[in-house]
Amino acid sequence: MSTTRPCSPGDRGPEPSGASEASEGGAQRAEASEGGAATVVSGSPGGRQVRRLSFDDVGGVVPLARDFARQALYAWDWLPAATADRRAAAEDVLLVVSELVTNACLHAEGPDRMVLSCDNKVIRVEISDRGAGQPAPRTPHRAGRPGGHGMFIVQRLCLDWGVVRTPGVTGKTVWAELGAPA
Repeated sequence: MSTTRPCSPGDRGPEPSGASEASEGGAQRAEASEGGAATVVSGSPGGRQVRRLSFDDVGGVVPLARDFARQALYAWDWLPAATADRRAAAEDVLLVVSELVTNACLHAEGPDRMVLSCDNKVIRVEISDRGAGQPAPRTPHRAGRPGGHGMFIVQRLCLDWGVVRTPGVTGKTVWAELGAPA
């Protein structure tokens, strides 16, 4: 479902400003990442775990984002997967990360940062960029046509997705949520 809501339906609401900072009560530690600056926040209220990656002055952002997401999936016990369904759920997360970061590269001068957050039910992927465009699945979708499948894939794999824009600030954050494996 293509949306422009800042958050998915339900009682969660949008992330408060600075939700992934240590002031939320979690222990924060920085991790070294090739080129990008990574921050891990654990022990946040409600069991939510948050990881942030800055793409400032780095190349190879798609593999960097996938590797960072894979590390998070291991830390959050999505990997190693004990069943085929759990493995498929983790692969879906990695594919969504790749598609959203690739879209930011192709249509928005590249991503600025990625935020991954996870609770017991949902993992949320957020990619922020400086682009003015509005992501949308190409319609009608033609499977045999090269290119243009990214947002269609995101729409099919995710529980929901949307775009957040801050008034007076250039750019946007594209978010997508996937269900945790059973």
